[in-house]
Order: sequence, then structure tokens, then C-alpha cells
Amino acid sequence: MSEAEASLQVELDSGKRVKVKSANVLLRFAKPEPAALMAAAQALAAEIDLDLAWQFAPEGDFHFSDLAKDYFDAKAGPEQQVAALLRLHEAPHYFRRAGKGQYKKAPEEIVKAALLAIERKAQIAVQIQRWADELVAGTCPAPVREQLYRILFKPDKNGPEYKAVVEAAKRSQRAPLDLLQAAGAIDSPYQFHWRRFLFETFPKGTGFPALQAPEIKDELPLAPVQAFSIDDSLTTEIDDALSVTGLGSGEIVFGVHIAAPALAIAPDSPVDKVARERLSTVYMPGWKITMLPDAVVQAYTLIEGRDCPAVSLYVTFDEATLEVKRAETRLERVPIAANLRHDQLDESVTEASLTGEAVAEYPFAAELAFCFRLARHLKAQREVVRGKPENFNRPDYNFRLDGDRETEPDGHETVTITERRRGAPLDLIVSEAMILANSRWGGWLAEHGVPGIYRSQASLLPGIKVRMGTKPLPHAGMGVAQYTWATSPLRRYVDLVNQWQIIACARHGRTAALAAPFKPKDATLFSVISSFDGAYTAYNDFQHGIERFWALRWLQQQGVTELDASTLKDGLVRADTLPLVFRALGCEGLLRGTHVRVRITGIDLLTLDVHASLAARLDDQAEAPADEGGDEDDEAQAAAPLSLAIDLGDADGAAPTGTGTGTDSPPAAPAA
Repeated sequence: MSEAEASLQVELDSGKRVKVKSANVLLRFAKPEPAALMAAAQALAAEIDLDLAWQFAPEGDFHFSDLAKDYFDAKAGPEQQVAALLRLHEAPHYFRRAGKGQYKKAPEEIVKAALLAIERKAQIAVQIQRWADELVAGTCPAPVREQLYRILFKPDKNGPEYKAVVEAAKRSQRAPLDLLQAAGAIDSPYQFHWRRFLFETFPKGTGFPALQAPEIKDELPLAPVQAFSIDDSLTTEIDDALSVTGLGSGEIVFGVHIAAPALAIAPDSPVDKVARERLSTVYMPGWKITMLPDAVVQAYTLIEGRDCPAVSLYVTFDEATLEVKRAETRLERVPIAANLRHDQLDESVTEASLTGEAVAEYPFAAELAFCFRLARHLKAQREVVRGKPENFNRPDYNFRLDGDRETEPDGHETVTITERRRGAPLDLIVSEAMILANSRWGGWLAEHGVPGIYRSQASLLPGIKVRMGTKPLPHAGMGVAQYTWATSPLRRYVDLVNQWQIIACARHGRTAALAAPFKPKDATLFSVISSFDGAYTAYNDFQHGIERFWALRWLQQQGVTELDASTLKDGLVRADTLPLVFRALGCEGLLRGTHVRVRITGIDLLTLDVHASLAARLDDQAEAPADEGGDEDDEAQAAAPLSLAIDLGDADGAAPTGTGTGTDSPPAAPAA
């Protein structure tokens, strides 16, 4: 429209006028109108053969107008020149920019490589469309099935399999999980949960390298006791046993004997590296993934009929008052007289038989009676420190699956769920003995200046959680001055680490700090804590999730349509006879603790969700106090919609979418 010394006024095809620096002008023209020029140039540019243009182009730098004259006509006008400019600009694999309006053709080898890449990209685009078509039609392509868990949870968003699922989900307007299930990619909800866990936690598989259990070279004395363990029948990692000597003498020596793999396994040895990688045994109904190979476990487990190497804590009590007289730790071989089993004895080992009100017809009756008396005494002492009694209203549950347990479950087994209330006599005996050992050994390490891995809790106020660290701090929830895990070295790596430190104290006494494998402020201890916390949380989350799966399968197998439950908060209810927390419509306004009957209207084994509604109120109970687990545990046990990493906004910028224990006392190993 006008031109000054250093700038021009230009009218756009929209009618807007703008000021442009002269240095930025590539072409001046009077005719045709800008809109007409661009329309004609764009149509003409599409007809330019890039291979031919590349062959005609000079070897050195050239101006786009020069190419237009060589390609079209020596009198090429604005339309031809703009067409050449547009075509050059959109083909960087043929022509490189060399300045203002200047270009230079790419070397032949670069052009060939770029053309191959473009061809591959086009082929991939076609493949993505084919896979998307198959998914929409209800068939899952093999490559998508093979990448299923990566697509859903850790996707490569540039991968063709991922893009095919995104495209198919958008075209079919279905959630990715629903789409894949309908296409047959997920044929077993159980395998979906199991394979997802393996994909996220054991990407290299669950097999062990070929390892032999190291021999214990120490000449250990034989303990003058007859020890017994208390576990479930299917427990193979028997970490702990108990003994009682001196009954009727006025002084009773109570022994806690812990399997001693740390006497043989050295830090950084091949077996240790395997244990440190896994960090804990993973338990689930019908199966488990052990921290150590079975051959290694069997070398150190406290099996009956053997004199087993052990780290033993002996605490001498006054028989009448149960006052502690002394305590000592020994490294020795312990005769294991029996492996007692919860599931075989829980019905007969009752409070009445242990207190003399009923006949005790089971092995070690006198010893168990003392253990029960001591356990109640120790629990009462801890409750004084806690400031309130332990309130465990929730039972524990055992899951048993039919079939041969030499193989993994497939999700179709018949499940039996039985209740074992926390605080039952045998459970109380074992838990209090382990608390005693873990607390005393934690204090013993501190006395010798030897670091360990501790668990602490600053107070019982809501939101104050248990933390792991290297300092012996009080554990308010347990009611002890310090607490460490050291009683399960065959199934928890933290216990194995602490056992190395305890053995150093037993061997070297006051000089143990110099001989212990881990020194104060050792970075390895902090690394173990960090790794263990993450792994243990993942394992527990999976165990809770897969137990929820089997609880829902039990509902289906039994044809249950109604359940009695107690209300929690925000519409959550807890089933009376199952380990199941879920939301029930109509329960949102009821006080906590109200007893209700809920109607099951739907079960989703893939998302582990329960659809339920209030059927009837069974009482007018006022709000009941929460148990030790608290509301956070309640919410954690209620299934949330399955969280996926797939994002339907990847293709067009749409919004992302997906699909819709409170104590540190060592639990009895699950039945599986």
C-alpha cells in the first residue's frame, strides 16, 4: 500500500494493514490480490515434483525465484514464485534454508534416508489405522495384546500400539479399558491384576538365579531348650520359635529364637543381592513370591526335628510377678521340638484352656499357658505407655483356594474365607513375643552404639504415621521406647540387615560398633530404608487388591446378593464377615457404626468395584469410635476406579481420561 525507506505498509487478505520491515520482504507484487495469489500458489505448489525440482536445482545456494524460473518458465510470475517458495519451505529433507529466500539442496544420501523415514512413517500410520479398525470391530491385534500393560500403565506415547488404542477409543467413544476388554485383550480379570503387578514390580520375572545356601561356619553351642513355633500350616518361612524353661522354679526363662540366615549370608554376597533386590516376600491367596529361593529358605527355616542355628533372646522373669530379672542374646543351635499350626489349634487353644478353666489337650500346654499369661501382662504394660487400650475391632481373614497349589492360581478356583480375630490367644502370644524381642534388640543396638533400622511413631494423634529411620525413637502406637524389625529375616530384608547388626553385638560386645557391617550414618542403611518402603508398600497394596478380588469372587460363587455391614463415613460400609469396604448408595447420611443391610447390584472384577445400595437399617446405633486403623485405612480399602496412564488427549488435545494394618506387630503369615 505504501513504502518508506526501511518499512512497508502491507494489506493482508483479511483487509488488515500491518507494518513490515523491508528486510523481511521476500517478494513484491502488484497483482493479483493476496488471497487470489495464495490460492493459486498453493494449488500450483502441490503439483511441483520434488524429485524433479531437486535435480534441476543448482548445486550451490539459490533463490526461490531462480528455482521457479528453472522449473516453470524464465518469466515465472508471482504465482509460480510463491508456489516454489511454499514447496521449498515444506520439504526440508530436499532443501535446506540458507538465508533470506535462499535455499540449498540436501546431499543425495540425506534425501534417500529422509525418504525412507517418511515411507516408514506412512506405513506406521497405515498400520495404526488398521489396528484401530480391528479394535473398533472387537478384535485385538497381537502387537497390542503383547504391549497391553505398557500401553495402559507405562506407555510409550509415540508407540504405534498406544496410538492405535487412543485412536480406536476416540472413534468408538469408549473408555480404553472397556474397549480392550471388548476386543478380547483382557480375558481374565485375575490374570490382568497379576500380570500388571509383575509388569510393574518384577519386570525381569520372579525366577531366581542358581544359588546355593551358604553354610554357617560358626561352632554354635546347643541350647538347653525345647522350642516350638506357631504358624499356619502352609507357612514355609518359619522365622521364629519360642521356649519356656523353669516352670515352677520361681524364675522362668522365656526364649525367643529367630532363624539366623545372617550367620551365613554376607552383605554383598550373591544371596544378599537377590534379597536386597526383592526386599520382602509377597503374599497373596494361593501363592507367594518369596524373598529368597526355597532352597535357601529351607537351609535356615526353623523346621521341627532339627537343631537350627538361631539368634536367641532370653528374658528371665519372676514367675510370680513377671518382673524382668535379666536379658541376654545368644548365638546357638536350638532344638525345634514342634511346628504348631494356627489352623489346627485355634479351636482348642482357647483362653479358658490356657487359664485352667478348661482341660488343655494339646502339646506344650503348660508352656503356652505361661506364654499367654506373659503376653497379656506385656500387652497391659504397653497399653499403660500408650495411654489407652489397643482397640482392634477388625478380624483377620484367611483365604484358601481349592486345587493344586504347586501352580499359580488362574482366578477360577473356589475360594474359602475364614475369620481369625486379632488378639486370639495364639496370635497374641506370637505378636507380644515378637514385640518384646524387637523392642529389646532395638534398645540393645543403641546401647552398643550400633545403628539399626527402626520404626517409630511420634504420637497417636490422627495423621501421625509410622516412619522408618536409623534412630531409636519411641513408637507411640506400640507403646515401646524403640522398635525395630528383626524377627523375620527370611521374609523381610530389613530384618536381615538388623540381624547382621545384632550378631555383631553378640560377638563383639562393646566393640561391636567397629565390627558391625553398617556404621553410623551409613548411606547404605538409608538406601535400604528408601527401597524397602517403596517395595513393601507396593507389595501390601497388591496383596490388599488381590484379596479384594477373591472376596468379590466369593460373593459371585456363593450367589450373595445382600450383606450385613457397618457404616463408616461418606457412604462407605464395612462388611461384617468379609474383608470388604465399599460404597453403598443411601448410607451417606448415616452415623458411623450404624448396622445396615446392603443390596449388591453389581461387581466389576476388573476395577474391583462393588455397586451396592442400602436395603435396610438394622439398628439405630449412635456413632461408634473408630478402631486402630482409622479412616485413612477405610478409604484405602475401598476400591477406586482403575487409574490408567493412557491419555485420549494425545491425538487432538482433548482432556485426559481413564476408567471409571494399623499395627507394627508381626502378622501371622497368610495361609498361602
